[in-house]
Amino acid sequence: MDSSDILHVTLAILFMGGLGVLLSGALAIANRKLWIFEDPRIDEVEEMLPNTNCGACGAAGCRPFAEALIGGDMEPAQCTVNPHETAVDIAEFLGVDAGEVEKRVARLACAGGSHVARTRAHYDGLPSCRAAALVSGGPKGCSWGCLGLGDCADVCDFDAITMNHHSLPVVDPELCTACEDCVEVCPKELFSIQPISHRLWVNCRNLLDEDEAEADCELACTACERCAKDSPEGLIEIRDNLAMVDYAKNTLASPVATERCPTGAIVWLDETQGPVKGAKAKRIIRNEALPLA
Repeated sequence: MDSSDILHVTLAILFMGGLGVLLSGALAIANRKLWIFEDPRIDEVEEMLPNTNCGACGAAGCRPFAEALIGGDMEPAQCTVNPHETAVDIAEFLGVDAGEVEKRVARLACAGGSHVARTRAHYDGLPSCRAAALVSGGPKGCSWGCLGLGDCADVCDFDAITMNHHSLPVVDPELCTACEDCVEVCPKELFSIQPISHRLWVNCRNLLDEDEAEADCELACTACERCAKDSPEGLIEIRDNLAMVDYAKNTLASPVATERCPTGAIVWLDETQGPVKGAKAKRIIRNEALPLA
């Protein structure tokens, strides 16, 4: 290597070294100018959260929720996965009130299990509601009804949904965190998140008229209007052959609305007994599935 080569290498080394020092200095200045303080309590609060990132609180995940708590934009009780005791611990740590949030749960608007709802076709495909729904809406006679293949139970990270022996989802309100995964996965849009105080519930989404509805499902709402007539004015109205509850008037709701329902499509969700039908509702004692129609 002659002297000119050595000079070129030396210059290259000096240039790269100088460039490195220049860039390091620029980064150091930028870091000082653009540095944003992050409250160390965020990490501590995040550790007290369940880290399920379910979004039931309304935040995008547990860390954004922790940041919102530090910022005073949310309350510890808004985490529906943590037990109340943990919410109190977080509140004491932050020196704030834990807050009071009414428990919300996922509810299914369908009672059409295999023992009361007719299946009009045989489905042989992927064991998934979404897959079955792609084939002419699914095999069920009621095109609004639950397909019973358990997508909702599969996506529930909290084991709050189980499938009963009639192929209907059953939600355990104690385990449900209102994360909305079941709402998003159901191809029939039968799940909704409801405050636990919404006890009057229409277990049906069928919009067919009386004869067609009962031909597909023995527990279908037949739009007979008895629930609306027996309730305070405006609490229930019939729209498109289906009873609809106005929950803005929820304080007026009572089991009276269920008493004369002939099919038991509208129920009162008792805190201990679960869904309670009215005295005039037909009693279904059949346990086996209906044959293919």
